Amino acid sequence: MGARVGLVGSVAGHCQGGSSVECALLVGPRAVRWRIVVSTQNQSDGQPSEPAAVEICRGVARLLRAHGLAVVSELSLANGRRADVAAVTPAGEIWIVEVKSGLADLRSDQKWPEYRDFCDRFFFAVAPNFPREALPSATGLIIADRYGGEIAHTAPAHKLSGARRKAMTLRMLRAAAFRLHAAIDPDSVLGDT
Repeated sequence: MGARVGLVGSVAGHCQGGSSVECALLVGPRAVRWRIVVSTQNQSDGQPSEPAAVEICRGVARLLRAHGLAVVSELSLANGRRADVAAVTPAGEIWIVEVKSGLADLRSDQKWPEYRDFCDRFFFAVAPNFPREALPSATGLIIADRYGGEIAHTAPAHKLSGARRKAMTLRMLRAAAFRLHAAIDPDSVLGDT
């Protein structure tokens, strides 16, 4: 029987927030634990990440993990976009979650349709007080805060082709593996993140 391997924790982008992130690699009955101190700098423009987006992302990651999904935050996609949260279900279904911290964020960012080609289900994640009527109806909805979240509306399925699913699964695996290695050996050569 093979060893059971799992990764707990996420690193980067909106999920940072200038605090430490507890991570663990579970291998069989043992766990290797480490702490990563992350920056408040947003990767795209160098400006501080909005605290609301950081808290929403944290809650989304906790929610998805509680539902058995493996989560990778700030995943670069083949089209040059960066998904706030990408996750894979135990059955291999790929979800992308776009975090919106406010109406201005939603109105200024119309790139979300470009994520659909890379996931089986697409969700927006917002804070509890976000005006839900402003969100597109053909997407899923997650309501989250820093402590967790709930799926308010399940996203419609748009099944990926086998080749795209494999490419996305490999992209997520490589990102998680490179981030894990960087956490264990920060002096190593940088790879894909």
